[in-house]
Amino acid sequence: MSFDLKKDGRRIVAICAAAIIMAVNNKTFVRTGGLYPGGATGLTILIQHIAEMFFHVAIPYTVVNLLLNAVPVYIGFKFIGKKFTLYSCLMIVLTSVLTDAIPGNVITYDTLLISVFGGMLSGLAISLCLIVDATSGGTDFIAIFLSERKGVDSFNIILGVNFVILSVAGILFGWDKALYSIIFQFVSTQVLHALYKKYQQETLFVVTNKPQEVCDAIFQISHHGATILEGQGSFEHCERNVVYSVVSGAESKKVIHAVRKADEKAFINAVKTRQISGYFYQKPSD
Repeated sequence: MSFDLKKDGRRIVAICAAAIIMAVNNKTFVRTGGLYPGGATGLTILIQHIAEMFFHVAIPYTVVNLLLNAVPVYIGFKFIGKKFTLYSCLMIVLTSVLTDAIPGNVITYDTLLISVFGGMLSGLAISLCLIVDATSGGTDFIAIFLSERKGVDSFNIILGVNFVILSVAGILFGWDKALYSIIFQFVSTQVLHALYKKYQQETLFVVTNKPQEVCDAIFQISHHGATILEGQGSFEHCERNVVYSVVSGAESKKVIHAVRKADEKAFINAVKTRQISGYFYQKPSD
């Protein structure tokens, strides 16, 4: 497990920023609105509320969150990547400690505003982690494991876990907070999809007179192959080659830039891909 001072320094800074955003969000928006975010964070807050209401015991956020992340961290170390998991542990510990240490500040008591802006901050913090190849912990480990190693769409599993958390919260503490929590999670997910595109794919159609150079450029950036199709231009009725390839959404801009360098006259059409079947290379987590 090697370390690059410049690269890993950026990762640590990004993770520290994400932890601060997440902790401030927990104390400023989530606690004020009485919301239940998804995954380990939501379950931690739910356990804290149950302990306070029914047993009159104040349990620190750090203790519960670290215990809930024990199994996901084990999965990360064993199946995903040691360095990836190490940085994720940094995020988990920092978020937990800061959530307990930072004083709570109220910006607004409007639950709808809290749900929207709290969801935006949550999505931003999670995206920052994922962009630098780490995670905020909890169900994120399980989702990445299922996506990378098992080829399973983890959305329904994560949705099921969040449904259980919100159902318990609704039964015990009222359905209004549970319903507002759905808005929070929806906004967070939309921000995440907009900022983090590793598990999204784009299909590239490149009309070019330099098909092999374009294929080499695509492979150099993404390690994905391509298919060369023979065609004919409808205006000049001359032979044209079309290079077809599917790449990660996160690498799409780099690939297009490389294709432009290989053939500045190439015509490129990038289309969002809804579903693929078959082997698709994903850069492994370190």
